[in-house]
Amino acid sequence: MELKHILNSINHDKKPLLDDETLVKLYPAFVVNRCLSYFPDTVFHSNEMNCHPWVDPKAQFDFYRMAVRKKKRFSPWLRKEEDEKIALIKEVFGYTESKAREVLNILGPKDIEKLKQFLYKGGTKN
Repeated sequence: MELKHILNSINHDKKPLLDDETLVKLYPAFVVNRCLSYFPDTVFHSNEMNCHPWVDPKAQFDFYRMAVRKKKRFSPWLRKEEDEKIALIKEVFGYTESKAREVLNILGPKDIEKLKQFLYKGGTKN
């Protein structure tokens, strides 16, 4: 059973998927809460389940299945945007993300330009 089947059952077709005990163990409660927290009409349902994390996975699934209205919901996962300056520092010095963020506070605009020139490999600019 995949996440898309669970979310489709909650949002659209309302089928009871968690009849088997092995499927109940595979239910990703945190991920389902996160997926449903992106929408204005399901954010309160998700918050209620976050307030009660001890609820049985089957009970949580049934709560969502019965409480959420039928609607096609789709939202891409939010991802962290890659900062050009951070990527530049990571490439030049071989630092991790957190270390590169610390170094970015130390470097000024002229230093960043020097790093860009250091990594410039030639070619034409469009």
